[in-house]
Amino acid sequence: MRSIDHWINGTLVPSTSGRTGPVFNPATGSQQATVGLASVAEVDAAVASAKEAFGFWRSTSLSKRSDIMFKFRQLVDENRAKIADLISIEHGKVPSDAAGELARGLENIEFACGIPHLLKGGFSEQVSGGVDVYSIRQPLGVVAGITPFNFPAMVPMWMFANAIACGNTFILKPSEKDPSVSMFLAELLAKAGLPAGVFNIVHGDKVAVDRILDHPDISAVSFVGSTPIARYIYTTGTANGKRVQALGGAKNHMIVLPDADIDMAADAAVSAAYGSAGERCMAISVVVAVGGAADPLVDAIAARLPKLKVGPGTDPDAEMGPLITEEHRDKVASYLAAAPAEGAKVVIDGRQADLPSDGYFLGVSLIDQVKPGMKCYDDEIFGPVLSVVRVDSYEEAVNLINEHQYGNGTAIFTRDGGAARQFQFDINVGMVGINVPIPVPVAYYSFGGWKASLFGDANMYGPAGIDFYTRTKTVTSRWPDPATSSVDLGFPRTR
Repeated sequence: MRSIDHWINGTLVPSTSGRTGPVFNPATGSQQATVGLASVAEVDAAVASAKEAFGFWRSTSLSKRSDIMFKFRQLVDENRAKIADLISIEHGKVPSDAAGELARGLENIEFACGIPHLLKGGFSEQVSGGVDVYSIRQPLGVVAGITPFNFPAMVPMWMFANAIACGNTFILKPSEKDPSVSMFLAELLAKAGLPAGVFNIVHGDKVAVDRILDHPDISAVSFVGSTPIARYIYTTGTANGKRVQALGGAKNHMIVLPDADIDMAADAAVSAAYGSAGERCMAISVVVAVGGAADPLVDAIAARLPKLKVGPGTDPDAEMGPLITEEHRDKVASYLAAAPAEGAKVVIDGRQADLPSDGYFLGVSLIDQVKPGMKCYDDEIFGPVLSVVRVDSYEEAVNLINEHQYGNGTAIFTRDGGAARQFQFDINVGMVGINVPIPVPVAYYSFGGWKASLFGDANMYGPAGIDFYTRTKTVTSRWPDPATSSVDLGFPRTR
């Protein structure tokens, strides 16, 4: 059985805690590795390494940091196939989903390559007689990232690319369910020339998380995961004086107006709801069909679902893979079991699909006649289940979304530019798509929801990431007037 170690001070370090966790292949249900779960002492060792490295890394020139990021970007690009395989083997994603994740992660590395420009400050000359004022950005020190299972390559890249480029040193605590991608990225960073100690990995559970949150030498923590854990991370981290960005759960709605292109909307709903088996915080999980759009839209979605092939990532024709664990698969299936008793109609039941006999597979599912108050509407299911809510008007659809506890992403499908513009004004959600079902911002913007989808006010990556991983220092300076100085400067004193 393969053992997955920590990465501390530029080398593999076997765990000494005596505690391990299993790493499964979700497509087969078989255990393929064990991962060491860090003790407090092991987290402390990683932080000590990062703290020592910070002393020289923050002094490293911007051009050198940028050069390392460019080399790292090239290595990731050259190893796309291997990284995608690691994602597929431990997470279960089909190759197309794994490749898409990696492409979005690469965007963040490319953004960080521009760090000499991104860290430019401001300068104001002669704010008073002989006085100038300017600002500079400086790194925080040791920072940490706690990342989820559903994007084992992309979400860490959201964090460490900017953090390291800004001059910080980084501790990554990836999900213990699929840790191998992070380990391979650590090797690529080392090959790119990143000094030992600048990037470290500790695997673990709550013991490691709590030590990260209370360690006095960690200045900031980034987190992506469920809302209950995001709330805990934010509350505990800030109570310990740390900067915290904590992104939580979602229940993303897609409004379809009666004037929309129904085929276009149905294609978008299918790709957005079932891609990556619905295990993504930007998945569309609710379609809000307005007026006469409902019946043709439900029929169009239902007609597409039997054509969607579910299978392992090793099947080149597979379009959707398994869920991450057996327990999660069964939890998602329980929403299908409960829906009829609550008054909803299960149009397509993924439990009845023709699925591989091994692994944690569940077919795509469609539930109609869903209403607020039903568990399948209120909860973040995080699986391949799409609900349809029918409303009579645009106003009713907007109110439905604005009243939901989550505010991560939303979308509207319409041919009416005025309606689309009004929607982006009216809606209380952090990321909005217009005829785009998954409005994940490109890397030179920033990612973040509203309401229970984000704790605090710090968005992820892009300009917000640079702000989060640096602090501003403002300098006010005055120099002696050369015309009145008694020191011989070797040149004429003129004003």
